[in-house]
Amino acid sequence: MKEIDITEIEEFDFGQKESEDHHTGCTVILCQAGATAGVDVRGGAPGTRETDALKSENLVQQIHGLFLSGGSAFGLEVGSGVMRFLEEEGIGFDVGVTRVPVVPGAILFDLRENDQAMRPDATMGYKAAASAFKHSYLKQGNYGAGAGATVGKGKGPSFSMKGGLGHYAIQIGDVKVGAVVAVNSFGDVINPETGQIIAGLQKDGKFLNTEEMLMNEIMEGRTNRFRGNTTIGAVVTNAKVDKPAANKLAGMTHDGLSRTIRPSHTFVDGDTMFFAGAGNIFCDYNSLGVMAVRAVEKAVQQAVAHAESTKSFLSAKDLQ
Repeated sequence: MKEIDITEIEEFDFGQKESEDHHTGCTVILCQAGATAGVDVRGGAPGTRETDALKSENLVQQIHGLFLSGGSAFGLEVGSGVMRFLEEEGIGFDVGVTRVPVVPGAILFDLRENDQAMRPDATMGYKAAASAFKHSYLKQGNYGAGAGATVGKGKGPSFSMKGGLGHYAIQIGDVKVGAVVAVNSFGDVINPETGQIIAGLQKDGKFLNTEEMLMNEIMEGRTNRFRGNTTIGAVVTNAKVDKPAANKLAGMTHDGLSRTIRPSHTFVDGDTMFFAGAGNIFCDYNSLGVMAVRAVEKAVQQAVAHAESTKSFLSAKDLQ
């Protein structure tokens, strides 16, 4: 197994844009030739677009792009901008009078620190898609869908830390797998190899451990105060997958979240993971799933490792 840059998965193009205040943004993944995709929504408070189309029994067999966005439900507008760009490029499902691009996506809540007039919209989605089409790239940390992300929100913003966007890709033989994750979790981010918290709920620079806090407060009935979360991401590969497999593999990728975010998939998270394959390489699905989980684990850690402190939120690198 070797580490590669995610842009080396040439079947996909990656792009992102942020608001002027740099506190919200979106990340776009395009597949000009189409990709077979699935999705698994585990959190109790999701915000998604066109995920029903990805169900194994439904008609759509290929997607042409994916988006991850900040802005809470307002950020779903990003998908319209991506669609407009792809239609102009002649990419999408041929319906005779035009081509209709299939662009599922998911959003996270980041409406705390940013100017409320600055939310990801169709224009930002269009620009992110255009940037991906022109030059595939992804920055990590306070960029794209991770620009306004935070982690460890069990006691409110003053105890939280900066989250962000992370990506990681690996290759075994000819098979390439990469993950892109915007980490905006209620829970703490963990290094699964050591079990140590690397970003999350803290006071004066010392971690408080969200899971322990929750268990100690089980009789208080105060969970509804924990809102404004959700970790969203996508795994892409050059391996050939069918639609049922893509949906099952999307489910497997959540293991990467569970290993690195504690707790994950809560009632107040909207954790959503996509899986997309575009290629003709046949491989064992179980092995592919293990690679995907490994990529997600690393992408989550990369997100907080690259995050930069803001005026309101401390980053992991500045906690040293």
